[in-house]
Amino acid sequence: MEGSLCDLPTGLRGDYAAAGADFTLPQGWATYTSADHATWRTLYARQAALLPRHAAAAFREGLARLDFTTGVPDFAAASTRLRAATGWSLVAVPGLLPDDAFFAHLAARRFPATRWIRRPEELDYIVEPDIFHDAFGHVPLLTQPDFARFLEAYGRLGETAARIGALKPLARLYWHMVEFGLVREGGAIRAYGAGILSSSAETLHATEGTAARRLRFDARRVLRSDYCIDHLQPTYFVIDDYAELFGAMRGLPALLAEARDAEPIPPGAAAPGDHHSS
Repeated sequence: MEGSLCDLPTGLRGDYAAAGADFTLPQGWATYTSADHATWRTLYARQAALLPRHAAAAFREGLARLDFTTGVPDFAAASTRLRAATGWSLVAVPGLLPDDAFFAHLAARRFPATRWIRRPEELDYIVEPDIFHDAFGHVPLLTQPDFARFLEAYGRLGETAARIGALKPLARLYWHMVEFGLVREGGAIRAYGAGILSSSAETLHATEGTAARRLRFDARRVLRSDYCIDHLQPTYFVIDDYAELFGAMRGLPALLAEARDAEPIPPGAAAPGDHHSS
């Protein structure tokens, strides 16, 4: 996720001093260099080659609708297309956001996207999310109505989670189902999560890797499941459709309180009641 559910780290490339009270700032699309656009096109071409076999249909359709092929996307143009599809828009931010700002943007159907792009030597790994992760990885699925409703509801739940001391379980939901979510389509496992589809290694591991555990989505299990940050994920959760995610939000406040008080499940560990999807 955008790092919103943790303290802001130091040493990020973003210019926080230039940001407003809501942490937004102009994208400055005209300032991207030819090298920046070339880096985007390299990343795009590499990931696009994997999409027909590994990406969810809604992700592929959304990406085609947004037309991110030529270089670093212009958030204004992308927002016009998003608003027509689901009422969402993009706002540029310098990097990771604090909880309250992140939740407020999502609740208002504004997706905060980092404006800087990684260097050529960082094509395979970066410590913080950049514009490729945010725009390529997250934005296409915002054209899908049920997922768009789910993410808005997630943002609205942030205040409740903060009040009851359950931000950690809520962060697990974002990590597993927004960053690393899988969906079953026609009997096959396809990826829709941004952390998967913005990484070639994670894409192959998540959808076909023999070491990955793919479990049927269960909100109670997800809210208790800790995760790895710097490694390929050992466990993924699979939904049948995006309406399932939105539907799960109705019972989430009670489950958050339950998960807050329960023992976390370590990354990769089995738990009673696990149902494998593949």
